Amino acid sequence: MTNPADFEGRIALVTGASSGIGAACAELLAERGAAKLILVDVDEAGMAALDLGKSEAVRITGSVADEALWDDLGPQLEGLNHAVVNAGIGTGGALADITMAEWRRVMDVNLDGAFLTMRSAIRAMRDGGNGGSVVITASSTGVKPVPGTGPYGVSKAAVAHMARMAAAENAVAKIRVNAIAPGGVDTAIWESGPDFVAAVAKHGREAVIANMAKTTPLGRFATSRETAQNILYMLSDAAPNLTGHVLVDDGGFTL
Repeated sequence: MTNPADFEGRIALVTGASSGIGAACAELLAERGAAKLILVDVDEAGMAALDLGKSEAVRITGSVADEALWDDLGPQLEGLNHAVVNAGIGTGGALADITMAEWRRVMDVNLDGAFLTMRSAIRAMRDGGNGGSVVITASSTGVKPVPGTGPYGVSKAAVAHMARMAAAENAVAKIRVNAIAPGGVDTAIWESGPDFVAAVAKHGREAVIANMAKTTPLGRFATSRETAQNILYMLSDAAPNLTGHVLVDDGGFTL
């Protein structure tokens, strides 16, 4: 490759690919020459709407927490170079008030699903014998304890540590594993919070996001594409010595 940040001829897996950070990663990988994109999401229509240019696209509709999905997908991951472990769902509430059902609902996708995705990706890369790179989407709420983020924050702290463990275990196979911990990003995940939905109905989405962004020193939320650019840097050959790192990308929120 003439530019180490390009992905010419590469095969990449992206979960949570129908919107937000996942969609931005898929489209940016396509722009940078990825030959094949394997996309996984529960939202079939969202994946179909992506602009992936000349990249071959394999779209898998289903939950990342379904082990059978990964068993079936295994053969299609042959030759995999990169993986963005991004699928996740949000929730809110104090830990003492969260039901076990809600706890399991979030952990099922955010932690178990991330584990199954990462495991499948690493196995494919290891079998290929040419190394590879993985980036897992964590969160600044997994770095800084934010009251009211409940199992979401806990799950994101867990996947960040999972990335570090996987990095230590797979360095010998030339597989790099990192995590990104975004702060506020203007994505559809906010819609899962009833307080946010109520505020939008009253004040409008733009005003609500702007008000929330005041909690960050930079006074802004990131766009999905900005976060995707940082993810692709960690995935790319431009970061050959970067592994076991959790990149906090939060506008200074955790300072």
